Amino acid sequence: MNTRKLGTLEVSALGLGCMGMSSAYGPPANKRDMVDFIRTAHERGVRLFDTAEAYGPFVNEELVGEALAPIRDQVVIATKFGFDIDLETGNRSGRTNSRPEHIKAVAEASLRRLKTDRIDIFYQHRVDPDVPIEDVAGAIRDLIADGKVGHFGLSEAGVQTIRRAHAVQPLTAVQSEYSLFWRGPEAELLPTLEELAIGFVPFSPLGAGFLTGKIDENTKFDPTDFRNSVPRFSPQARKANMALVDVVKSVAKRKGATPAQIALAWLLAQKPWIVPIPGTTKPHRLEENLGAIDVTLTVQDLQELAYALAKIEVQGERLPEAALKMTGL
Repeated sequence: MNTRKLGTLEVSALGLGCMGMSSAYGPPANKRDMVDFIRTAHERGVRLFDTAEAYGPFVNEELVGEALAPIRDQVVIATKFGFDIDLETGNRSGRTNSRPEHIKAVAEASLRRLKTDRIDIFYQHRVDPDVPIEDVAGAIRDLIADGKVGHFGLSEAGVQTIRRAHAVQPLTAVQSEYSLFWRGPEAELLPTLEELAIGFVPFSPLGAGFLTGKIDENTKFDPTDFRNSVPRFSPQARKANMALVDVVKSVAKRKGATPAQIALAWLLAQKPWIVPIPGTTKPHRLEENLGAIDVTLTVQDLQELAYALAKIEVQGERLPEAALKMTGL
């Protein structure tokens, strides 16, 4: 596996998003199977594993911790704080909570669940409008000084928030949605990250599965799947957005690759400091995703994609309205 750098932190060119193993995409997968799956990903060269206290809550961190405990020093573990979750019961208020004392309590709880003495990247999951970002960065700076956290990250933050945080405690990575399905970060976020030498970790790099070409307007999701509430995944929007998938499929056919591999290769071709974290629970999808590393998109390929995509207006918001209000993008 090729490596890339998020700031000064070296990681595999592709990471593994672990959220879907425990939540969001339907019923949780079998824990024993997922422990084996995560270890298989490591054997195949993956070194960056992404989780959060909110996934479950708590159970995804426990899964990742169990899976990676025997190989802890060979991997980079990223987790997140920032929601108002009771650390004893797991009950959620639905609000954000990045008060410094809460951040530090979350760090201790995450360390226990992850079976480790340090969190390699600690992201603020969503910006808290009630806590100055300087206070958040200061709390992380304290945790770094104590050796409990290695690197500071933000998720779905706006560029001014990033600049203010970075001035207090340098950021290693920013995580936000980015793919051929949603290219919002290109306007302001990517130029800012390049200027500040901060790495970028796109989540949903396959458009929550849409860019694989396996979803159409007739696809039925499990009742607990979050995509049921996403405007972009309404049947009407999916039908309209198939035009985007058709473009990706045409390039995939010509390159002897799959649509998913083209979508990931496109992200990797944007900047050398971009590290996507596709999530899956299926071994054959893991192999397919890792195959994107070997797909080279030429300047002509990228121009062809850009020309075709410029003619397509993706239909539907990427998140429900309440969730969109919690982002800085």
